[in-house]
Amino acid sequence: MFTGIVSAIGTIKTVTPLSTQVNSGLRLTIDAGILNLSDVTLGDSIAINGACMTVVSKTDQQFCVDISRESLNLTSGLDKLGPVNLEKALTLANPIGGHLVSGHIDGLGTVTAFSPVNESTELVITAPKNLAKYLAYKGSIVVNGVSLTVNRVTDFADSCEFSINLIPHTLQVTTLRYLHVGERVNLEVDLIARYVARMMDFSSS
Repeated sequence: MFTGIVSAIGTIKTVTPLSTQVNSGLRLTIDAGILNLSDVTLGDSIAINGACMTVVSKTDQQFCVDISRESLNLTSGLDKLGPVNLEKALTLANPIGGHLVSGHIDGLGTVTAFSPVNESTELVITAPKNLAKYLAYKGSIVVNGVSLTVNRVTDFADSCEFSINLIPHTLQVTTLRYLHVGERVNLEVDLIARYVARMMDFSSS
């Protein structure tokens, strides 16, 4: 489990195929930045842009993860060099500053607007229609591993659009500042909303 509060911005330094097959998975070597790896052991989980991955090797400053082709097909930003949001798995001693996050990507959204509004920045994302029922005004959503609050939701016939207000601090400590219109982002819906929707499906059947 995670909280959606980014601990550090890391950098994917190398991307190496796991085999010679055309659709093989990848091994990523990630520079952890300011993330303290002293208490990380092999097999531990670290969220990379919101996707929970297992540490397969590490040094004092870097760690490696193996990503299957299936995971690569369902996520964005994990197959190329560049900055990524990092968060170590939650322990019982950690404060939950964001909300409970599983690290499992529910779908990919597309940035449709990213522009200053007064002292903040408005981020507008189009999400797949199947995620619409989990999005609510003032509800929680995870975008590339960052726990955020939904300010507006608009439903369309084949999609859903939601708006988020990003304060300067959030832009400063995450990779969200690098987003641009047309970019795809990893989305994870609120855990509680997922269970409520499941219960409602059963109650109506």
